[in-house]
Amino acid sequence: MRYLPKSPADREAMLKAIGKRSIDDLFAPIPAEYRLNRDLKVPRQMAESEIVEWFRERSHENGDGYTTFLGAGAYYHYRPVIIDSLIPRGEFLTAYTPYQAEVSQGTLQSIFEFQTMICELTGMEVANASMYDGSTAATEAVMMAVRLTGRQSVVVARAVHPEYREVQATYAHHQGLPIASVPFSDSGRIDLEELGRSVTAETACVLIQSPNFFGTIED
Repeated sequence: MRYLPKSPADREAMLKAIGKRSIDDLFAPIPAEYRLNRDLKVPRQMAESEIVEWFRERSHENGDGYTTFLGAGAYYHYRPVIIDSLIPRGEFLTAYTPYQAEVSQGTLQSIFEFQTMICELTGMEVANASMYDGSTAATEAVMMAVRLTGRQSVVVARAVHPEYREVQATYAHHQGLPIASVPFSDSGRIDLEELGRSVTAETACVLIQSPNFFGTIED
């Protein structure tokens, strides 16, 4: 059962509806000598992520944990259970461009909330939304940098997902846009020396991914 919060006003209205003055009145049939008039000696409440981690640690007492080597975007991370309730909703599952705004108010609201949260997380002034997927979003960002700067060269880290780079290559081919590919070092991160040599006065932008294709944080 999910936790359903109730405000003091909600509780007061509910008690009034059943003719009770307080929650204690609900326990009036229980004799006073059988009531526990003190707080339970239990630990403080825990966040959902803390509860999940607690049970995971207990399970590891019976066996070793598993290390994931998936990478390629499938990284080990915490996923709140509320996601299960959100993703089936139409405004998230099929959040495509709302051509008929008069019947897409929910979609428009969710897109606005998404953009607002992304700006808060990244500290950026604006954030785009309603893109097809990560590969097209990254490529559109590259093309925007080219248009805004007027420069005709792009530098892309080779540790970026190869499917992302394939989409960028398709766009660049028909735009006549050269792309400089920067290799990665033994650490799985972009080779900073090669990056320095690749960036020129004609470079419109540098594209990296973090975590990258190998699951490594670019720093």
